[in-house]
Amino acid sequence: AVTVQECLELQLLEVEMLLSMFPKKGEINLDEDAVPCVQRYLRNTGGVLPPQLQYSIAVDVGEAKVKVELQVQLPHLYPHVAPQLFARSNALHRQQQLQLNAGLTSYISSLDSGELCVGEAVQWVKDNSLPYLENSKSSSESVPEEPAAKETLHRMWIYSHHIYRQELRKKIFDCARKLNLTGFCLTGKPGVICVEGLQKYCEEFWRDIRYPNWKHISCKHVENIEAEGSIDNIRLFHTFEDLQFEAHGDYGLRNDYHMDLGQFLEFLKQHQSGHIFQILFGVEGKLAD
Repeated sequence: AVTVQECLELQLLEVEMLLSMFPKKGEINLDEDAVPCVQRYLRNTGGVLPPQLQYSIAVDVGEAKVKVELQVQLPHLYPHVAPQLFARSNALHRQQQLQLNAGLTSYISSLDSGELCVGEAVQWVKDNSLPYLENSKSSSESVPEEPAAKETLHRMWIYSHHIYRQELRKKIFDCARKLNLTGFCLTGKPGVICVEGLQKYCEEFWRDIRYPNWKHISCKHVENIEAEGSIDNIRLFHTFEDLQFEAHGDYGLRNDYHMDLGQFLEFLKQHQSGHIFQILFGVEGKLAD
């Protein structure tokens, strides 16, 4: 069995390789504390797991050098667990973006498990984005330009007694990806889901995941925020994240462990959402000094 330590060491090697491939400023957007945080954990593996590595790579496509941004989030057990990848571009309409990502997901799933694959994903995006970009350009040229309508970002905060089952988690992630929703799923007890995107897609997600008989689940809070341009500019989350924190006590994988809500509160505050803690749990969240 592979260890988290082995996987994180491989992830750092891959990041180092990518930084050498994309040395120019702005080509890779990586939080400056992300790598040192993983390195500190590797020096003292008994501590709390570091945040999952997240970064984005700006890929030039075609002779016109159109930018396609590949957003990357690495589970702690990547490369033995598939990375979360999402390609987006201002030059793509939503449907073409979904089609591009469906192709990318299919390609990544065809690769051997255990192999580093972000570099191959970058090459796939470079080699396969052009047809979608050309279709986007031709369709936009054929339609008279209308004044841009204001969009509203819809954000739902969903609470569940617990979220454990692998097939349920897969359904949640597949549904969020299909509907171009960002946010997170906090696994364990309690379980929390946040989704943000267009209202009709958030509501479709809510219908899909609770049907037919998920009883211990409720939508605790909804936010609607009007955007001047694209709702992508005001999202709090760039991907749909698999959120897991170390449980209190030594419970292993039993289905009665409680997640460390102090770490969850810290995560919410990092995403300008500390006020949600009281809405979800009925108590004011306070961090230890």
